[in-house]
Amino acid sequence: MSMTKAIVVRSLGGPDVLKLEDVALDAPGPGEVQIKQAAVGLNFIDVYFRTGLYKAEPPFIPGKEGAGTITALGEGVTDFAVGDRVAYASADGAYAAERNVATRHLVKVPDGISLETAAAMMLKGMTAQYLLLQTYQVKPGTVILFHAAAGGVGLIAGQWAKALGATVIGTAGSQAKIDLALAHGYDHVIDYGKDDFVARVQDLTGGAGVDVVYDSVGKDTFPHSLDCLKPRGLFVSFGNSSGPVDAFNMGLLSQKGSLYATRPTLFAYIATRAALDACANSLFDIVQSNKVRININQTYPLAEAGRAHTDLEARKTSGTTLLIP
Repeated sequence: MSMTKAIVVRSLGGPDVLKLEDVALDAPGPGEVQIKQAAVGLNFIDVYFRTGLYKAEPPFIPGKEGAGTITALGEGVTDFAVGDRVAYASADGAYAAERNVATRHLVKVPDGISLETAAAMMLKGMTAQYLLLQTYQVKPGTVILFHAAAGGVGLIAGQWAKALGATVIGTAGSQAKIDLALAHGYDHVIDYGKDDFVARVQDLTGGAGVDVVYDSVGKDTFPHSLDCLKPRGLFVSFGNSSGPVDAFNMGLLSQKGSLYATRPTLFAYIATRAALDACANSLFDIVQSNKVRININQTYPLAEAGRAHTDLEARKTSGTTLLIP
């Protein structure tokens, strides 16, 4: 057993509950490896667990995404080796300098992609992948609306959707974020703080509406997102940064044009080794083709995870944020 530094949540609450502590680190168990982390990804799902919106029993180490180098192997591990550069997007306990991870969560990072970039893109990039290529198959001629266009998923999705041939409409909350989104694949970006985004979408589409709305905002954009859709369009609710959508009345879907609605999570889309590899490889390919670039716009020391959460919740961040152990 050795010791490492990690952020530990001992009670649910605000960003001040994120405290750096010395924690014990056991040798990796069967099917696990130990990694020294180069960077940890910050995601809104970390906030949901910290506040108790998503259930986790304190004490726990938050975080799901990171990248690093393997330093030790557990029993039975044959598909990874000491020295391998690896990344993951669905292994709880990421806010740590060193950690053990089950190999089922890991993918090898290709040469030419830095560990920092890998940590910045795994959860957000694979989310963009399943949203655009699996939940709905975006292709030339598809018209999409993507809320929070300047966020971590939004900037990746805008570039990727444009590469797929879509017309890409986004929403953002400031001129700086609008400009950022326009530089990352979006054809049109609506300031939803100033403009009625439903009216703007109808105007931009000549009254036709969009094929699919991708909504990670939740309470503040519902049910207005439904009014942006074509008949038989798809509402994809994949997050709730403004709060959850309450009491979804299924009758709305018929009233607003025989709509479809889904509430997917990345973890269901990468639940098997084959699915994880396919999703990750699709992401690595698009990044290495330079059709999608990953923006690391903020970095914080791991010890300042609380400040990072404060800035994320205040919408002060854009693109991707990393915590550096």
